[in-house]
Amino acid sequence: MDIDVKSLHPLEIRILRHVTRGEQITAERMIDELDYKLGQCNQAFSWLMGKGLLEETRRETRVYYELTELGHMQAEVGLPGERMFNLLKEHVAHSLPEMAKALNLEQRDIGSAFGELSKAGVFGMDEQKKAILKSDALPDTYQVIKQLILRAQEHSLCETDLDEDEQRVIGSISKKRGASMVPFKIVEREEVVYALTAAGAAVQGQLEAAGVTGDELGALTPAMLAGGSWKDKSFRSYSVASPPGRVLLGRRNPYGEYLQWVKDKLTTLGFEEFDGPLVETEFWNGDALFMPQFHSARDIHDVYYVNNASHAREIEQPYLDQVAAVHENGWTTGSRGWGYEFDHEFTRRQVMRSQGTVLSAKTLPKAKIPGKYFGVARCFRYDQVDATHGADFYQTEGIVLGEDVNLKTLLGLLKMFAEEVAGAEEVKYVPGYFPFTEPSIEVHIKHPILGWFELGGSGIFRPEVTKAMGIDVPVLAWGLGIDRMALMHLGLNDLRELFTPDIESVRTRRGK
Repeated sequence: MDIDVKSLHPLEIRILRHVTRGEQITAERMIDELDYKLGQCNQAFSWLMGKGLLEETRRETRVYYELTELGHMQAEVGLPGERMFNLLKEHVAHSLPEMAKALNLEQRDIGSAFGELSKAGVFGMDEQKKAILKSDALPDTYQVIKQLILRAQEHSLCETDLDEDEQRVIGSISKKRGASMVPFKIVEREEVVYALTAAGAAVQGQLEAAGVTGDELGALTPAMLAGGSWKDKSFRSYSVASPPGRVLLGRRNPYGEYLQWVKDKLTTLGFEEFDGPLVETEFWNGDALFMPQFHSARDIHDVYYVNNASHAREIEQPYLDQVAAVHENGWTTGSRGWGYEFDHEFTRRQVMRSQGTVLSAKTLPKAKIPGKYFGVARCFRYDQVDATHGADFYQTEGIVLGEDVNLKTLLGLLKMFAEEVAGAEEVKYVPGYFPFTEPSIEVHIKHPILGWFELGGSGIFRPEVTKAMGIDVPVLAWGLGIDRMALMHLGLNDLRELFTPDIESVRTRRGK
């Protein structure tokens, strides 16, 4: 292939000008001789291989020994056994705890070194159980270890560069994993050996003929202009046809950005945001919403139960007693309730929040009248995952309280969500049923690919819900699938695309 030698990168040029045909070319050699970094070597080799100027001749795995944090410390202060030896050379016997304190060493390090050097005949114990010297010199092994540590401070030690005695010693004080307690860790590296091809040798000649050295400058700096040093320098050729480098700007996840946009829109309309824990009790998740404890939605196939701790310690009063009375006989709401004995043990059972309306119920006792509240709640419900369903999903929940709110107010809110927040062009409202609202309305929107699907439910809270929480005015409530609204708004066809791990889609996709 024809190559414009002036288009080669300086990293490539310097390697080509440095080596000859038949030589072994390795990263270690380029680091040593050209002062390259490992990453620069790998990049240059990759480019030259792609151009057919280098070829791989062999690969081999080499074992290296590198100093651990402990090894670096021992290089500065010495080995534990060496320090103990020097301390006892003062002809003063010490107990092992005394030596640990004097040398600022762990008791286990003192004990290990003492045991090792006792076997070697260097240390012993006197009648007072204190350590004493029995030899005037440390074993030769200690000198080998010290030399290995000093050499490893400059660069990693390759196994092939060590003699048999050094290999035996370093093998006893190194580990491949969990090496924090030894001075050396074992690192295996795959070394690739390259050789110049015939095409590479030909390019060498072209480089020499063109006078290209690899030292040409690729940029003109203000300092060079000010000092005039550019005048005696050579510059790399610049091609306007070269593709520019891709700039990867920081960008929010499109769905996260959409959720923030919805929150900003609602707060500018005067809504206050509420939030709550992912784990709730059956009381707030269903009982407070006038959902009977024998309701089919309480089945284990719809709700995820928490194993530990399985039950809350207590439920807030007076809401527990008032909700229990509502379920049993209607309390003071004018309702007959559900007519069963309320289970106080069941109501403390903890579940993963299965609907965002639980946040609306918990907000009622402290809500201002008039007031407007909303939340974006992550919910969990057993479901078959497909283009419009997920086992965990987000809902936007909200309530509006006041003497003058009514069904017409609710329809206006639903219209805003369907058309402005979701961006749907076709919307329809159909009657629905929920144990906690009357009347109840479902909102359906038409997706250009997926067709009609339910956006969520809404209605006016029943007195059985509001009066038990101390509220005696109409309360509008809605719980809409914000994941599904995002499908329309972001132009997607599958809910799973909102949570994709594909970073490229985040870089390229933009919301409306």
